Formats: sequence, C-alpha cells, structure tokens
Amino acid sequence: MSAFQKGLIAFLSVIAVAVFALVFWIYSGAWNQPLGPALQQATSTPFQLPATWTPDPNATGTPLSQPTFAPVDSATLPPTSDAVTGLCGGPAVINILAVGSDARANSYNYGLADVIRLVRVDFVNPKVTILEFPRDLWVEIPDIADNLKGQDHEKLNQAYLYGNRGFGYTDDPAQGPGLLARTMTLNFGTRIDHYAAVNMRTFEKIVNAVGGIEVYLPEAIDGRTPDDPSERLIFHQGTLHLDGQRALTLARIRIEGTFARADNQNRVLCALRDRITSPDVITRIPQLIQSFQGAVQTDLSPAQLGQLACIGTQIDPGNIVFASFPQELFKSTRILDPVFGKRVFVWDVDFDILRDYITQFNEGTWPPASGTPENSNEEGIPFCP
Repeated sequence: MSAFQKGLIAFLSVIAVAVFALVFWIYSGAWNQPLGPALQQATSTPFQLPATWTPDPNATGTPLSQPTFAPVDSATLPPTSDAVTGLCGGPAVINILAVGSDARANSYNYGLADVIRLVRVDFVNPKVTILEFPRDLWVEIPDIADNLKGQDHEKLNQAYLYGNRGFGYTDDPAQGPGLLARTMTLNFGTRIDHYAAVNMRTFEKIVNAVGGIEVYLPEAIDGRTPDDPSERLIFHQGTLHLDGQRALTLARIRIEGTFARADNQNRVLCALRDRITSPDVITRIPQLIQSFQGAVQTDLSPAQLGQLACIGTQIDPGNIVFASFPQELFKSTRILDPVFGKRVFVWDVDFDILRDYITQFNEGTWPPASGTPENSNEEGIPFCP
C-alpha cells in the first residue's frame, strides 16, 4: 500500500463516514462538484442566551425571529478567509459536522442525530480535533415554529430529524444536516463548513467490510435494562473483536450516562481507525466501495475529499484528538415539552460557557494536545494512543 493510500484510509476512518470518499475519488468525473446540497449559513447575529440560562419548565415556546440565510461559499468564512493556503492545497482550516443517525433504513427520511461531532481539520499544522456535542441540549431550532404551533425549542438531536425529508420543516437544501448545522451556529457560535452523515446500517457495513474491529475496554459494561435484558448488551473487560452489529450496540449503550456513552463511541472510532490503517485492509477496498455507494449525506466534493485524504498522510496519530466539554458543567433536569406533552430529560448548562469553549475550538486553542484530560478517560488515558 502506498503512503498516499494509507493516508487516505487513515484520516477518513476518524470520522467514520469518510471512506465513502474513495468511491467518488475513483469513479466521479465531477471533481469540483459537491456530492450534496451546500450548507446555508445564518446572516443574523446568533441567538444570545443569558449567562446563567436554565430550562424554564413553564416556557410557552413563543417563537423568536428567524434568521435569514443564503448560500455561502465556505472559502469566504473565517478561518478559511485568510490568505494562508494549507498543505495539500487545502484551506487553513476546515470544520465538518459529522452525524450518526439512529435510522436503520437505507434512506435518510427519518432518524435523530444519535451522534453529533464537530471535526476541525488543520491543514497548516496537520491535526484533527473531534468534539462531541451532547444530544440532549434544549436549543432554539430555526424553521420549526410554524409546524409545531409556535414551539421553537427542542433537543439538539431533533434538528436533524425535523430537517430531513420525512418531516421537511425547513426549506434548507441541505435538509437535516443543514438545519442541525444552523441550529448549532445559532446557539453556540460554531463554525461549520461542510457535513457528513451516516445511518446505523451504513455504519455496520463499514465495520463488517473491514473484518470487524478490536476494542479495548478497561472494565466490563452491562447495558441490560428491565425492558431489554438481552445478553448482547454485556461486554466483558479486555480486548474484544466486534462485528458491525456489536460495535454499533457498544456505541449506543447509555445505561451509565451520556458521557460514558461518548467514551465508548470514541473507543469504537479509534478501533475503526486502527483497523482501517492495517496492511491487509487494502484487500477489502471493493467491499468498502460497495458499502458506501449512495449511503452517506455529504456536501464535500471529490476535490475536497482528495485534500482531506492528502493531509491524512501528514497527521501524526497523536494529533488526532477526541474531546468533550467538561462533565462538571452539566446537570440533569427535565423540561415540559409541548410537542410530546410531557417533561423530558435535558442538560442544564450555561450556554455562554459552551460558547467560550467553541470560540477556543474555532481558533484551535482548545482542547490541548493529545493525552491531556480533555482527550482522556477519567483515568487520564487517551482514547487514541
């Protein structure tokens, strides 16, 4: 395998959906054409939440003014608006919204954003930073109020659901990924240039196409519940070989809480990276191509995918950083959701603090280098050594 091929596979495995790039790199003639509708960017000032915001269980959901939006070339947005050209002919930085949908169908008509990651790729100082967003944040979502009788707030993961074709609550051409991206920018000041979304069936195909993955668990996990006592939810301590279905099951277990679930997802992604970069994976390229054809939502072009693959050859494994917001910022609470007519679980957190972290993330100053607590489990062990 050439260094170029290794780089292609190594980088794209990090965001789980990206081996899809190989299909278009090899077969697409529209080199500079996006593979899906471009993102829309809000032109109004992002919604400012109070510094000590707490969900109000008596909130009536009075709709706020909606931002206007229009297509924006990501090259005109900071930080890619400067004169710096990165390695491989790429921009200085590119931010990608990576989504894992809980839909089991082959289509993307329905499904919540079960996994939400913001991926920052630095082309100047080769580095990839993957930030996890909790799905249970109570946020303002553009475009939904007219369809929900004035209710303009729901959980973050529902923005993706409401934007896709099944509900179609937005005119955003990028549908679910587009509405989710605009929601994140509105509430947190994220800077998002492109998106890539994958459903559960495609994720299983990814893992199976490379022959499964090896995941190390520092302690056993028992995800059984009274409603589902199946032994398939038991994972023993140590190194486990998982097929696609088992890997997906591990990534979705939430019995120990949201943050433990994110830790398991990061372990699965790291294991997938390790497997795809192994020498024998090249023999499985045909299966990979078959797995990804028509199975991913993305607005990246083959040319941009080529730049991402190229920079992958120059990224040291220690510069692939998985990060989460500090757990102590979040307190569990419940809020009355008029759509469901009941009180639902959400995170009570100061949005201004999250916006400060996002500002640092946008600038590349947070999180610190690999191996620091923000990139480690509770014992300080990096997820991707």
